[in-house]
Amino acid sequence: MKKSYRVKKDSDFGAIFNQGKSVANRRFVVYQLEKSQAHFRVGLSVSKKLGNAVVRNRIKRQLRHLLQEFSPQLKTYDFVVIARKGVEELSYVEMRKNLLHVLKLGQLYQERDMCEKENLI
Repeated sequence: MKKSYRVKKDSDFGAIFNQGKSVANRRFVVYQLEKSQAHFRVGLSVSKKLGNAVVRNRIKRQLRHLLQEFSPQLKTYDFVVIARKGVEELSYVEMRKNLLHVLKLGQLYQERDMCEKENLI
């Protein structure tokens, strides 16, 4: 994922947490803040409670890959994805299902119908 798609600054994280709204399911919490920009930006947070560096980096790698997969359908918001306890035990498919669920709860994920997809190609 390109640097322009990442939330890196502490001030940006603070703004998202303080001014944004949040949605959650059992595996993820997503804080979101509406912004007027060309594309979404995302920050990832995986606690040390979930495992050692190898485990945490695997989770973040999988989340980045899933967000890249979902990118055409994501709104142009800034958001932070926080992994909860239990994510480290999920398979890739289960993680995808849970992340998609929480993104739909927060209305960050917009399904596109087949007509729109064909026009984009």
